[in-house]
Amino acid sequence: MTSERAQADLDGLLSAVLPFAEQQLTAHGELWPFGAAVSADGETLLVAVDDDLGESPQSETILTGLYEVARARADDQRAVAFVADVLARGTYAVRVELEHQEGVALVVLLPYKRSIFKKTVALKQMSVSAAEPKVWSADSPLP
Repeated sequence: MTSERAQADLDGLLSAVLPFAEQQLTAHGELWPFGAAVSADGETLLVAVDDDLGESPQSETILTGLYEVARARADDQRAVAFVADVLARGTYAVRVELEHQEGVALVVLLPYKRSIFKKTVALKQMSVSAAEPKVWSADSPLP
């Protein structure tokens, strides 16, 4: 069970990050991890890590940086999302980790197929499952 505000925050984050992820996959054929957050006053912002990770950082390094940034700003945020391109169940998918300060943590997987010749992305059926919190839990380990 989530509050209406938590549900609205998480839905808003998903609505903000999925079009951007699809745009990046279509334009560049790849998706570097990024994040988004809902501030304490309800504003949704995209989040990235500093450029000091080197020229070609690994996705896990970027995600770890995003988790750290979100933890550092936890008191000023209501909800966060972390987005990455993953291989799940034998297919490529956009993974969105959603977390709310009320204790809700979810993982959304959205498989996709990319047409090389048309440079388009066809999104498939979304799945949602529970996840371990990374921001609002003191004992959540970083990957």
